[in-house]
Amino acid sequence: MDVYLNETQLLNYRHPMIEELIESHQWREIDSLQEQISAVYNFVRNEIKFGYNRGDALTASEILEDGLGQCNTKSILLMALLRGVGVPCRVQGFTIDKKMQKGALTGITYTLAPKKIIHAYTEIWVNHEWLALEGVIIDDKLLAQTKNHLSDQGDKLIGYGVSVKKGDGFNTCFNGKSTFIQVASVVDHLGTFNSPDELFQQYSNNRLKLKMWIFNTFMRKGINANLQKIRDQGV
Repeated sequence: MDVYLNETQLLNYRHPMIEELIESHQWREIDSLQEQISAVYNFVRNEIKFGYNRGDALTASEILEDGLGQCNTKSILLMALLRGVGVPCRVQGFTIDKKMQKGALTGITYTLAPKKIIHAYTEIWVNHEWLALEGVIIDDKLLAQTKNHLSDQGDKLIGYGVSVKKGDGFNTCFNGKSTFIQVASVVDHLGTFNSPDELFQQYSNNRLKLKMWIFNTFMRKGINANLQKIRDQGV
């Protein structure tokens, strides 16, 4: 299990910001493993709002400083915090259909997004099994404002960064079982990786540098501001 607890360049859990966060919340002192995981998970789910960073392969400390994240960056921060408190974890890599981002991405921003987006989620080793923690991606405030406005796509509901099978509900609270919020739009499985560093060395949403420059220079700030407006005022 040691490989699933290692610090890496992206999972820099010994960084002073990460150490201070763990110590201030006293996560290492929580006796119940489920409660410990839930506390870390809920912090990343709700205190780190769903939003768009300048890239995917950011360090956990950079994501914490941003105060927001999407599937890939929230997975990095979640993994760093979990490893920092001694919970073994790994990452699953996928591609996902960009249609589920409609509403979060609009207009030219949506047009510029690749048809299939690199998608990742964290898995933890608990009670001799791997559990998925994909539900960490969307914060409660955004989900509450958007879940009644999702697009009906036959067997699933999608939009605003959400993609769920009808009948599955919005499975985002960790209670000792896997959580999911985007998995219904997964297209391809890219593999299982010991760390996000390994995943993003092979796959990236950010290879087209001109598109990324346009996105970061002219679009990202407005997208994140619009997501906050949705949280505050609704769709």
